[in-house]
Amino acid sequence: MSKSDLTTSQVAERMNVSVHAVRFWIKRGLLRGAYEVQESRGSVWMIPEGALKGFEPPKKTGRPPGKSAAANKAATAKPMSSNGTSAKKRGKK
Repeated sequence: MSKSDLTTSQVAERMNVSVHAVRFWIKRGLLRGAYEVQESRGSVWMIPEGALKGFEPPKKTGRPPGKSAAANKAATAKPMSSNGTSAKKRGKK
């Protein structure tokens, strides 16, 4: 472990993101040279400071935005006839 190596907390602070985002980048292989160190309190990820030079964080992490609840409900609604009954109630499939 070098003195120029950083913890996930230090990288998160420098990049203005959460520690979870830094761990996600490590697991995806985006932070080259990251390694895990066993300490008395558990394992700690260390990232060489040089790995941050030229590093461009991904635009977004996590799930893509989904449909709104109203749009989802409208997309799954059953078609209604002019008298207000669904096709299933009219005996059609």
